[in-house]
Amino acid sequence: MTKYILKRFTMAIVTIWAIITITFFLMHSVPGNPFATESRKIPENIMENLMKKYGLDKPKSEQYMMYLKNIARFDFGESMKSNTETVNEMIARGFPVSAHLGVQAILIALILGPALGAIAALYQNKTPDYISMIISIIGVSVPSFVMGSFLIQFVARNVDWLPIGGWGEFRHTILPSFALAMMPLAQFARLMRSSMLEVLNQDYIKTAKSKGITRTAVIMKHAVRNAILPIVSMLGTTISNLVAGSFVIEKIFGIPGLGMFFTTSVFNRDYTLIMGVTVFYAMVLITMMLLVDIAYMLIDPRIRLTKEGR
Repeated sequence: MTKYILKRFTMAIVTIWAIITITFFLMHSVPGNPFATESRKIPENIMENLMKKYGLDKPKSEQYMMYLKNIARFDFGESMKSNTETVNEMIARGFPVSAHLGVQAILIALILGPALGAIAALYQNKTPDYISMIISIIGVSVPSFVMGSFLIQFVARNVDWLPIGGWGEFRHTILPSFALAMMPLAQFARLMRSSMLEVLNQDYIKTAKSKGITRTAVIMKHAVRNAILPIVSMLGTTISNLVAGSFVIEKIFGIPGLGMFFTTSVFNRDYTLIMGVTVFYAMVLITMMLLVDIAYMLIDPRIRLTKEGR
């Protein structure tokens, strides 16, 4: 198991390095520079000072090595547009907001998704099954920004139950959390239904029933526990996507999270902020996938034995 974890950790480091490299050279291949625009001309001497300040006057290879050293120290550099905050300070300010929103969304998805899927499987081809699958189809088919706009229009504006946007109180998080949660909720429900149907037809379930174990105990201790394993394998990507922040949802609801900083940096051509948020997001994604992969091994002994046997 230790060998497998070390192997996965090494792969994670290599993947992060590849993302840093690709992001760096892609940003430096963008035409123009972040300081001058068609509507704003900067004097040549000021431009030279700005290029020197951010190290853009040096060869790309030297800039790349400096950037790698800074990333190794978790230093994402200075923002090219903000005079008051560094990229690290912006991420430190925006990430807790995105994480708060993402954690609420993943809890909603983890509680309601598998529950809907289990109910659908237990009542296959009956009304609860049809209702659960209709909700799942809506969640998969409707993009989160459309769902967010729908919630704003029909829940916040027409019914006036909850605020349209903003941040600061729990009620501000309800609508964006549900908008974010609908897609993973629907995916979890569909996956749980198919997995549950497969598990319910296994021999060990029939054996447990023949031993006189109650239906509730069979479902909770045997069926649900084994059927939920495929969902665990999806958690790495799902959690990182939600915790790192949904760019569009945060923009729609006016939430000052990581997504808001990223969209603003794109419009402002703030290269250091774009690279910093992208690399940070990649680190969160890969770390979560690594942790979930290890957790999956601990939950299912069969996976652990397979890995150790390699």
